[in-house]
Amino acid sequence: MTDFAISPEALEAQILETLGAKAKAVKCALGEVTVTVAAADYLEAATLLRDAPGCRFEQLIDLCGMDYSSYRDGVWEGERFCVVSHLLSVSLNQRVRLKVFAPNEDLPIVDSLTGIWNAAGWFEREAFDLYGIVFEGHDDLRRLLTDYGFIGHPFRKDFPVSGHVEMRYDADQKRVIYQPVSIEPREITPRVIREDNYGGLH
Repeated sequence: MTDFAISPEALEAQILETLGAKAKAVKCALGEVTVTVAAADYLEAATLLRDAPGCRFEQLIDLCGMDYSSYRDGVWEGERFCVVSHLLSVSLNQRVRLKVFAPNEDLPIVDSLTGIWNAAGWFEREAFDLYGIVFEGHDDLRRLLTDYGFIGHPFRKDFPVSGHVEMRYDADQKRVIYQPVSIEPREITPRVIREDNYGGLH
């Protein structure tokens, strides 16, 4: 393992050289490199990032979904759902962020990375559960964090804070049941008290 990684700018150049036209964008900001690829090039780009001599990102250390529908106060012209992966090269001591946008907002689908990095399995299940992003080729795509009867995907920006259903124990049926949410939606505005002489200060 090397003691020092190459500079972010040098890594940016290396990734551009490795991916070529498959890189829709490669940006270096705050000392970190982010590469965005099209959904059609996702698997091939990920494989190149793992295997190319100047990249060698052997480990996927994180993967998550994102909902851009309210990004920058809703001023966003790209696709709504994105999958973001963080890759680590232990041998070259470098990191990169890989982004891919699902082309269809109504049914967001991207390829699964489980055939490239086994660690993607649970991360992709989490993104499926919380955002509804489908990972094609994942062999066990089930909910991971929410309950079996859960409706919707709670990290989507349009998901209500109170949810759609609530559960409670029904003594008559002697079991847990689901029912429509009984909480009234409301916006809580903090009360501000302004006093000229608050606390005896003048």
